[in-house]
Amino acid sequence: MDRRDDAHDAASWLVGAGFLVLTLSSGAAVYRAAGDPATVSFVVASYVTLLLLFACLRAYERSPPAAGRGRIRAAVWSLTTLLTAMFAWRVAAVMPYWSAALLVWALAGATTVGGFFAMFYRP
Repeated sequence: MDRRDDAHDAASWLVGAGFLVLTLSSGAAVYRAAGDPATVSFVVASYVTLLLLFACLRAYERSPPAAGRGRIRAAVWSLTTLLTAMFAWRVAAVMPYWSAALLVWALAGATTVGGFFAMFYRP
C-alpha cells in the first residue's frame, strides 16, 4: 500500500465522521425544535443542501478536468449561495438592531459575490 492509498483512507474516514456528526447534530436540532415547523424546515433544508453540496464536490473531484466541471462549479456556487442566504436570514432575524441585520446581509452578499468571482473569474 502506498501513501496515496493511506491518505485516501484517512480522508474517507474523516468525511464519514463529518457526515455522522452532521447527521446527529441535525437530528438533535430537529428533536429540540419539534414544536416549531419553521425551525424543523430550516434544519432539514440545511442538511439536504449540505448533502447535495458534498455530492457535487465529490463529483467535481472525480470528473476529468475538461469534462463538465463548469456545470458542477455552477451547482456548487448555487448551493453555497443558498446556504449563505438561509443562514443570513436566520441570523439577521435575531439581530437586535436593523443595522446589525443589514451588516449580516451585506456580509452574505459580499461572500456570494466573492465566491462567484473565485469560482468563475479566477485567472
